[in-house]
Amino acid sequence: MNDIEPVVRDAAVERPERTGSIWLLIVLALALVAAVAGLALMPRDQAQPYVLALLGILSVVGIFSLFAGAIGLLRFSGRAPASPLPAAFLDSFAEGVLICERDGRIVYSNAAYARLIGAQSAAEVRGVERVFSADPAATDTIFRLSRAVADEATGEEEIRLPHPLGRNDGEPRWYRVGVRPLKMEQGGRGGRVATVWQVADISGDRTEQETSFQELQRVINFLDHAPAGFFSCDGRGRVVYINATLADWLGYDLVQFEAGALSLGDFIRGDGAELLLSLQGRPGEVKNESFDLDLVARNGRGVPVRILHRVPFGPEGRAGESRTIVLNRSRGEDSAEALRSSEVRFARFFNNTPIAIASILRDGNIHKTNAPFVRLFGTSDGAAGTVKLVDLVAPGSRQRLAEQLASAADGQSEIPPIEVRLDEREDGRCATVYVSAVRDGEEDGDVAIVYVLETTAQRALEAQFAQGQKMQAIGQLAGGVAHDFNNVLTAIIGFSDLLLASHRPSDPSFQDIMNIKQNANRAAGLVRQLLAFSRRQTLRPKELALNDVLADLSILLDRLLSEKVELSVVHGRDLWPVMADLNQLEQVIVNLAVNARDAMPDGGRLTIRTLNVSEEQSRDFDNTRGMPAAEYVLVEVTDTGTGMTPEVMEKIFEPFFSTKDVGKGTGLGLSTVYGIVKQTGGFIFCSSEMGAGTTFRIFLPRHVRDESEQVEARPVEQTPLTDLTGSATILLVEDEEAVRAFAARALTSRGYTVHEASSGAEALEIMEETGGEVDLVVSDVVMPEMDGPSLLRELRKTQPDLKIIFVSGYAEDAFEKNLPENEKFSFLPKPFTLKQLATVVKDVLAG
Repeated sequence: MNDIEPVVRDAAVERPERTGSIWLLIVLALALVAAVAGLALMPRDQAQPYVLALLGILSVVGIFSLFAGAIGLLRFSGRAPASPLPAAFLDSFAEGVLICERDGRIVYSNAAYARLIGAQSAAEVRGVERVFSADPAATDTIFRLSRAVADEATGEEEIRLPHPLGRNDGEPRWYRVGVRPLKMEQGGRGGRVATVWQVADISGDRTEQETSFQELQRVINFLDHAPAGFFSCDGRGRVVYINATLADWLGYDLVQFEAGALSLGDFIRGDGAELLLSLQGRPGEVKNESFDLDLVARNGRGVPVRILHRVPFGPEGRAGESRTIVLNRSRGEDSAEALRSSEVRFARFFNNTPIAIASILRDGNIHKTNAPFVRLFGTSDGAAGTVKLVDLVAPGSRQRLAEQLASAADGQSEIPPIEVRLDEREDGRCATVYVSAVRDGEEDGDVAIVYVLETTAQRALEAQFAQGQKMQAIGQLAGGVAHDFNNVLTAIIGFSDLLLASHRPSDPSFQDIMNIKQNANRAAGLVRQLLAFSRRQTLRPKELALNDVLADLSILLDRLLSEKVELSVVHGRDLWPVMADLNQLEQVIVNLAVNARDAMPDGGRLTIRTLNVSEEQSRDFDNTRGMPAAEYVLVEVTDTGTGMTPEVMEKIFEPFFSTKDVGKGTGLGLSTVYGIVKQTGGFIFCSSEMGAGTTFRIFLPRHVRDESEQVEARPVEQTPLTDLTGSATILLVEDEEAVRAFAARALTSRGYTVHEASSGAEALEIMEETGGEVDLVVSDVVMPEMDGPSLLRELRKTQPDLKIIFVSGYAEDAFEKNLPENEKFSFLPKPFTLKQLATVVKDVLAG
């Protein structure tokens, strides 16, 4: 050792065992003493030979020992010398090493340990427990290491002391203390276990760590408060780091920021996030791109920025965590930046426009794209020069688009826009493409700018609007035809009644007149269906419970369906009430059931299901475009029939369209259903698959009863009176001469005094001539010069209590809205019979 000698209780290296024995030496000494004593007692002459023999033996032994020692055959040292190598090795350690017995006795310590504890001599060297136990801060740590010694285990701890070991003053120091067992074998017998303590002063390492940490904090502080924003995101667009500058621009609290909780789409406006996420690269490649975009702060304020985006790509080309610098363009531009302000503003507009824009190279490949283009086609700016624009549209549109691009490459200025499909589905996405030639492009540069506006939703709305316009036009035509037919049928039915009144059943002409009337009634039924389709029929809505309606109707449906068709009615629980005309609603269900029966000639299953549909659930149904989200009661009619093709489904609600054989259907069944549902305020949708069946879904608005609502009393059909005669004065106003003639004769024959007028103006003149002595006015609604509601308003000026009956081929609702509020009147729909006219007149006069 340099400062002190090793403390030796046993040799540091194992010593060899001694071969002699003390007992053998004692026995030899006693034998010599006994021989000398025995020779002394013998006479001189007798003892002399023995003395000479003994001295000769001792002389031979002595001379032999001298020669044996000289040649190394005999050693005179009882201890083998220890090797200096272990001690020299331990002394070379920079950390202190102490070897102790299990009972704490020191076997060895190196010079580094003595220096650490401040020992000046071997006598001052103490064990580790004694050295550190003087400081209370190290007591628990030393106790844990001592337990490791007892368990023959390895342990290591770090201890902070307020001053160096062996001193009472100085700077705080850090020590690393380790302990491990050391098994020492001895002479082939069982070995003993010692303990190796290692003590090192690590205050310098700690200082370096603290310095590095402080430097790191300074770097982070510099980065956080740099004049530019910085963030890092993973390949999925989740922000893992953001500096304080960018957080301040965006209005985020950096203290509450959590890695991965914020995504690019949360603060990049529009489709700009797609630009950053769409970058693609090869494994091991690093891509650098710059973008001029707008960020969105938490308060909604826009922040124009330039983004310098750097992305490394790992195995399989997966994007790693980015390094992104954000330069604020909203303020503080210097002269150099001012020169580029127009470029920056253009880049912002370029990426924030709602139209997809791309520049095209001469070979047709895409060069540059904006964010909406990336979102629309799913391409990336990193694929520049590798993807052709024509490959991104449906095959049927590629030829026309290629021709447009070729025209742009030739420098043509007037290139008309074209419609393209983005996929091959019939109802798939579509877009309008505008191609503009680049006149100042280089030979191998951009030759065209393409603007793409997706028109999928627009096309769908146009198709829906066209269908609605067509149905409205057909409805108007059907309503007009129905109105004119009702006037004709009213005259036919009315004059048939007059003829029947003057002919007995035995008269040969009686049966012919009956046939005329019956066919006129059949025609009236067809007209009612036309009115139902055009939504101009008169409805008598009332609050209905659909489950009760279907329960009563199921008996009739069982009779209408063939034996091969199984009827299943599934009632929804706690079904909401609806407002509908009972008779018309029953007609809807019956028409759908009959159509389902005809679609299952070989039998099948017809299922009618009802259920409540909440406002949220109403958004989840397929093929319900145009239906606003609200609360509805759903009536679903499903069959397992032959189904329909898409071409047939487009026309099923049109009047007189039928797929049945001639004579087996009028083609008005589904058009009637459509009109009744629409007039009720509901919606009807159809879905069908060839060979799988058809489903009609009828959504009727939920009726919420209002306790304060006063339901207006409407006239109801009264039981026919036996006496239909009277003596009142009636003003009959009708522009159709045949109808007016029939009604006048019918009322005159019942005893009434009838004044006839062909228009509203003529009716007012008659009222003046008669001095207002009129008990009842029977007026048509649609007339030239002055219609029925206008006539009523004029009559109310002088006779507010005058009774009036309106007759019309249109629905009551069609003109009721043109009347003053709370106006009282009665209504008789055309066509009507003589008896119906007389009954209504009698009833109104009696009321």
